[in-house]
Formats: sequence, C-alpha cells, structure tokens
Amino acid sequence: MALSRFSSSQFGSTLLKPYFLSSAIRHRSISSSSTETLTVETSIPFTSHNCEPPSTTVQTTASELMSFFNDMVLMRRMEIAADSLYKAKLIRGFCHLYDGQEAVAVGMEAAINRKDCVITAYRDHCTFLCRGGTLVEVFSELMGRKDGCSKGKGGSMHFYRKEGGFYGGHGIVGAQIPLGVGLAFGQKYNKDPNVTFTLYGDGAANQGQLFEALNIAALWDLPAILVCENNHYGMGTAEWRSAKSPAYYKRGDYAPGLKVDGMDVLAVKQACKFAKEHALKNGPLILEMDTYRYHGHSMSDPGSTYRTRDEISGVRQERDPIERVRKLVLAHDISTEKELKDIEKEARKQVDEAIAKAKESQMPDPSDLFTNVYVKGLGVEACGADRKEVKATLP
Repeated sequence: MALSRFSSSQFGSTLLKPYFLSSAIRHRSISSSSTETLTVETSIPFTSHNCEPPSTTVQTTASELMSFFNDMVLMRRMEIAADSLYKAKLIRGFCHLYDGQEAVAVGMEAAINRKDCVITAYRDHCTFLCRGGTLVEVFSELMGRKDGCSKGKGGSMHFYRKEGGFYGGHGIVGAQIPLGVGLAFGQKYNKDPNVTFTLYGDGAANQGQLFEALNIAALWDLPAILVCENNHYGMGTAEWRSAKSPAYYKRGDYAPGLKVDGMDVLAVKQACKFAKEHALKNGPLILEMDTYRYHGHSMSDPGSTYRTRDEISGVRQERDPIERVRKLVLAHDISTEKELKDIEKEARKQVDEAIAKAKESQMPDPSDLFTNVYVKGLGVEACGADRKEVKATLP
C-alpha cells in the first residue's frame, strides 16, 4: 500500500505546542480528519550557515499529523519485518534498515511533490515507499522476486521508481551525489519549476565527489538540495573520529546550510519547504538532518560495539520520531491511545499480507540476467568465459 498524503487547508488557525496543552484548546478535541490549519512549534530551533533560518512555527493539520503517524508506523513495522526475513535467510546480500530515521523521509515528502526528484544511497526502503512504492514491491525486491520494484535484480540497495521521481538506491558511497546534481541540471535546463533532493550519510560527507558536484551546482545555480542524513556513525565510526569538522551543514563553505532536528517530522517538513524555495531562487543548499538509526549499519553489524545500549535506548525514549507525533496527537485529543494502537495493529497486518504476497512472486528467469544491460536491438552476443561459445543473443 502506498503512503497517504494529506493537504492542509488555509482556513482557520489553532496554536499547538509540541507536547503540552495550551489553555485555549484544553477543553476541546480536534477531529483526526480535520483540515483546519494548526500551528506547532518545532522541538528545537534551526541552526543556519550563510542564510536566515526558517521559522520554528510550522503549519499542519490534524489529518496530516495522523498521516505522519500512519506512515512512520508502517515504515517501522516494514523494517522490523525485513530484519526477521533477513535472519530467516529469505533476504540475501546487503540490507540496511531505516528504523529511527523515518521522520526524514516522511517530513521531506510532505514538503515536496512527485515532480521533484529524490536520489539516495543504500538505506532506501522507506524513501521508496514515500515516493509511491508499495509494500509488495518492497518485500518482493528484498527477496529477489519478479514483482519487486527492480524486477528482483536490484535487492535492498537498488530500489527505483522513476514514475515517482525516485532515482535510487545506490550502493557506492557518495556516487549518487553527482547524479543528483545532474538531475537538478536537467530540471534547470528544461525550465522545470522543481528541485532534486540528494541524500547521503555522514560517512559519505568527506567524499571528494560531493565537493566537485556542489561546486558545479553553485556555479550554475542549480536547484540542488544536498541532504546529509547524519546518524552519527558512518558504518561504525563516530563522526568525531572521521571528520575534523562534523558541522556538515557548514561544509559547503560558499553554499548556505541548515542544521535540522531530523527526529522531528515537522522540523524536517519546514526545512525542506524552505530549501525548495531557496534552491529555485538561489541555487544549492545543504541540509544536515540530525538523526539516529536503531539498527546497526547493515544486518551484519550488531550496532553495539561502537555505542552503548544505553545510548540507543536513551534516543528511543527521548527523541523517537513516532513517539513525538503520538504525544502531540494524544495531548490535543486528535486521537485516542486505543485508536493509535489499532493503527499499529493494522500496519502489522498490512506488512504480513504484503510478505505473503511477495513470497508467492516468482524468481526472475535466468534469461533476465541479460536484460537491462545494453540498448535493445543491437544484437549483442553474450559468450562464455572462454569466448568460444555464444550463450545468448541479447534482444
């Protein structure tokens, strides 16, 4: 099931504080489907470099808050299920999970549209879902089945959905950054009023190709937004051990930057809205999303050798993006605890059903190994290792 999207109304305004009731609304509830505009303060202020930061006051609606909760709960359940499937050896190869970082994908999607482009690294399952992908496509691809978004040939690291403006899913560290700037170049060349969000981790923030791509983006004022998802442990190395300057939002030097609480979905939404408006008028900008992953870097990493379990549980208790929205929804009587529990049960059901359907999907035919490699119609021949025997003629 694709993720829900809700639009906010411009009529009416109610001030909401993040985690406690204001006296003006203490005695009335707000319908979970209401499109009345609400105003919420972000958890912490934005920190900026060479630009004026956006306001910490964010407009939302009850229906949007509920969609945030629905979407992040579904993502969380999907990633936990992927963990189980990997341990059961139904998923092979590399697998990088996104649980803990859901607010980045969901908040970004709330601020943009499908004509805007998104490209990311290998922690891509939830971003694909945000761009209109389905759970069946996710699990089919993870298990190498035909019904996967990349026909079962890409696996965890190579999700793709061009019709949703999602260009991967890339396994080489930092390689997606020049491609993202290329997408932004195409948008400007074609005079499209859209932008490209290029996501990378703190582990890729020292890559030379990042600075080369940013240089050309700034020279040509391209609508490129570089988003560093700083989960603080590139693979398993703490940022202070790998970067002399871990203030990644400042690393663009001549390009402006903004540091964002990446665990606050409303802060991410506000920052991405600001970034899109800026990039269309002035060129590239760097967003540093201060976020956290609960799993290890990949399924081969227990995630507890370079950080303590107390640290992980502390982030869960104090900064978890789903719990923040839950508290906000409950504090303002938008929904009840039971209704939220029912949403979580429904998410589990949706994931279980999608896994069952994905298991029914067929494996790719061996002949599919030769497709999507060369341009069709050239009569390219595939030979054996000794080049003496023609194994196949490609279509």
